[in-house]
Amino acid sequence: MGRLYFVMFYAYILTLLSQEIPIAAYMLTSSQSIIDGKTLVSKGASFELGFFSPPSSKHRYFGIWYKPVSVQTVVWVANRDSPITDTSGALKIGSTGNIVVVNQNDSVVIWSSKSTSSNIAVENLIIELLDSGNLVLRDVRIEDPEKYLWQSFDYPGDTLLPGMKLGWKSKTGMNNYMQSWRNSDDPSLGDYTFGIELTEYPESVILTNKSIKYYRSGPWNGLQFSGAPDMSRNRVFHYELVHNPDEVYYIYKVTDPSVTLRVVLTQTSTEGHLQRFTWVNQTQSWLLLVSIPRDRCDDYALCGAYSTCEVMTEPVCQCLKGFKPKSPQDWNETDWSQGCKRETFLNCSQGEGFLKYTGVKLPDTTGTRVNRSMDLEECGVNCLKNCSCVAYSSSDISGSGSGCVMWFTDLIDIRQMDGAGEDLYIRMAASELVSESKSKGKELVVIIVIIIAIVAAMVVLALGSWFFLKKRRAKGVHEKEDFELPVFDLVTIKSATSNFAEENLLGEGGFGPVYKGKLEGDQEIAVKRLSKSSIQGFSEFKNEVILISKLQHKNLVKLIGCCIQGEEKMLVYEYMPNKSLDAFIFDETNSGLLDWQKRFDIILGIARGLLYLHHDSRLRIIHRDLKASNILLDSEMLPKISDFGMARLFRGDQNEANTERVMGTYGYMSPEYLIDGQFSVKSDVFSFGVLVLEIISGKKNRGFCHPDHELNLLGHAWRLWCEDRSMELADESMIKSCSVQEVLRCIHIGLLCVQKGAEQRPTMSTVVLMLSSESVALPKPQPPGFYVDRSTPMREISSYSDKSSASNEATITLIQGR
Repeated sequence: MGRLYFVMFYAYILTLLSQEIPIAAYMLTSSQSIIDGKTLVSKGASFELGFFSPPSSKHRYFGIWYKPVSVQTVVWVANRDSPITDTSGALKIGSTGNIVVVNQNDSVVIWSSKSTSSNIAVENLIIELLDSGNLVLRDVRIEDPEKYLWQSFDYPGDTLLPGMKLGWKSKTGMNNYMQSWRNSDDPSLGDYTFGIELTEYPESVILTNKSIKYYRSGPWNGLQFSGAPDMSRNRVFHYELVHNPDEVYYIYKVTDPSVTLRVVLTQTSTEGHLQRFTWVNQTQSWLLLVSIPRDRCDDYALCGAYSTCEVMTEPVCQCLKGFKPKSPQDWNETDWSQGCKRETFLNCSQGEGFLKYTGVKLPDTTGTRVNRSMDLEECGVNCLKNCSCVAYSSSDISGSGSGCVMWFTDLIDIRQMDGAGEDLYIRMAASELVSESKSKGKELVVIIVIIIAIVAAMVVLALGSWFFLKKRRAKGVHEKEDFELPVFDLVTIKSATSNFAEENLLGEGGFGPVYKGKLEGDQEIAVKRLSKSSIQGFSEFKNEVILISKLQHKNLVKLIGCCIQGEEKMLVYEYMPNKSLDAFIFDETNSGLLDWQKRFDIILGIARGLLYLHHDSRLRIIHRDLKASNILLDSEMLPKISDFGMARLFRGDQNEANTERVMGTYGYMSPEYLIDGQFSVKSDVFSFGVLVLEIISGKKNRGFCHPDHELNLLGHAWRLWCEDRSMELADESMIKSCSVQEVLRCIHIGLLCVQKGAEQRPTMSTVVLMLSSESVALPKPQPPGFYVDRSTPMREISSYSDKSSASNEATITLIQGR
C-alpha cells in the first residue's frame, strides 16, 4: 500500500511539472518560481514567503513571515547581506539543485542554498514551505518526508521558532546559531550571536563579534539552564538540551497550538537582547515575556573571578568568603573586572575541604570535566584528590540528582539566584574552614537569641494591642491621629469649596479630585480629596501628612492642614494660581508663555527642592513620583514640588531601599526601580532628568512620536546629542529668547541624570552646582535607560497604564518588585 501511494504521489508531481501551480500552493517545482509581488503560503496557512522591504528601507529581501499575524513579522531572510535594489527578484530551483534567488532574467545569482543535491536530477526536486515555518528542498522520490536535502531551520536568522535546533552536529562540525539584524530596517548580519557553547557541560551564550562573551545562561542542569529562572516548567511550551555523540542542541516546542511564540535576538546601538514574544489576538500585538540580559548581574564576568553578583546588594559585586579584591582601589571605584583572590592560598594539604554555596548560577563551564555516572559524594572525593580541582557540583539536578562536574580554572560569572540556582562546592584552605565553622556556631547562638527576643516581643505586642483595641472606638479611628498640623472639620471644607462644586474642580489624579476653596479671611486653598476608589489608601495619605508637615522650603508646596472625618480624608494645601507645570509645557498655547529664562528658573527651582529633600532637610526623603503634573506654579511661576503620597523617609545612613509595591508614573520611573523595586536618591535624579528634557522640548517622554524613528523622548535626545544636533530638541516657542549654551548645558545635564545605571547619575548637589556654575566641567553621558519605545520590555507596562487610565500621566502600581 505504501509503495502504491508513493507511485501515485510521484505521478501527481510529474503531472505538475507540465502545468502551472496556483501561487497559493505550498510547493514549488523546478519549472516554477516566485517573483516579487507573489507569495507562497504553507499548507495550513501558518507562514508565508516572498519578497519584502523592512519598514524604512527600499531594499528587497526574500523572507518568511507569519501569515495570520496582522503585523508583518519576518522570521527568516535568505539574502541578508545581498539586498535587491529593485523588484526584479525571483526564487526558484537552480540548475545545480540549489534554491536560488536571482534577478528575473537569471543573469545574477543573488543568494543560493547549500543543498546536497548534486547527484539528483533537478526535475525531481521540489521546494515546500512547512507550517512550522521551515523552508525545505527535497526529492519527491524519497518516501521519508523529513529527509531534506536542505532546510532553512539549519540556518537560523535572528528568530528561533518552535522545533528549530540551536547547536552543533558532531560529524560535520556545523554550528546552528542565531545572529541579530543590524537594526529594524537592515536584516544584514548584526554584532550579536546566540547559540550553544560546545564544552563538556554545554550552556547557551550571547556573543558580540562572534567571540566576546556578552551573556551566558549557565549550564544545562537537566531541567533548565542554571542561570535562567524564567525557564521554569509550564503548560504552554517545553524545552530541552539534547547531548549525544552525534549532536548537541537546544530546542523548544509549543504544547498549546493556540499559542504563537518566537524568540528573537535584537540589537540596538549599545546592546543586544534575547527576547521571547507571544502574539496576543485581543490587542493584535506582540507581548514581550522575557528579555535577557535582565539586569546588571547578567553582564558576563561583571564581578571578575571568585566573586558573586547579587542585584539586591550594594555594591552588586561581593567577593566570596575567604577571598578579597585583587585591586582594592579599583574595587572601591566600582571597577570589579579584576575580581578577587584567595586570602589563604591552597597547597593541597590535609584539612582542605569545600564550602557550600546554595542557589547560585554555576560558573563559566570552560575547562570543566564531567562524569555523568558519578554521584555527588564521589564527585567531592575525586575533586579533593586532584589538587587542580577548585570546585564541583551535580551535573544533573533532575530527580534526586546525578552526575559530577568539576572546575579546574578560575570561577567566573557566578551570581546569586532568587529562589532558584544550584549548589556549588568551592575548595577552601583548612584554616578558612575552621573559621567558617566557628562563625556558623556564633551565628547559631545569635539566631537563637533573636528568636527568643522576637517571641517575647510578639507576646508583649499582642497584650498591648488587646488593651489598645479594647479601649479604642470602632468608628472614627483616624480622628485622633496626631499629624502635628491643623485639622479642619468637614463642615469647614465643604463651605470653603461650595460643597465640592464642579466649578471649583482643579483636576484629578491617582489620589482623587482636587478642589479650589477659600477659608474665612479669604485665604485661598487647594483641597485634595482621597477617592474611595483610589489606588492609594490611608497609609499614603498619612505618609504625605507626616512628611510634608515637617518640610519647609520655598520650592515645596506648603501643607496647611488636613481633614479626617468618617470615610473622608483630605489634604489642604496653599493654592497655586498657575496650577501645574504640565498645563504650560505640554500645551501649544500656554508653552509660548514660558520663555527660556522662566524654564531655566523652573528647572533650577525643582533641583533646589530635590536637593533639600535629599540632603538639606532634617529628614532624607525620596519623592518617587516626580513628574510635570506634580510641579505646581505659584503666581510668580515659582515651582513647588507636591504630592508626597508615595515618598519614603530614609535614615541618615541609608542610601537605598527595596519595595514589593512599585508605584509611580511610567515614563518617569528609573530602570532599577521599575524592574527591581530598588529606589534611592538616584531614582528621583532620573525623574528630574526626564523633567528637564520635557521642559526644554515641550514634549512628553511617554507618547513622544517622531516621523523619522520610533525612539521616545530620551532616545530622541540621546540621538541628537550623539549627532551634535541637540538644539533641535528645544521647543520652538523659546528659541528666540534662549541662550544656546545654557540650553545645550541643560540638555547635557538632563542626559547625565537619565543614564541607565544609578551609580552613573550625579547627585542633586552636583546637579545644582552644574546648573549654577558654567565653570563646572560636565562628564560625557552614557546611554539613557528605557530609551527605546514600542519594542522594549516596558511595552506591556505601557499597555497596562493605557488601560487603567485615560491620562498619559497615569499613576501605576506593579506588584513585581524584588
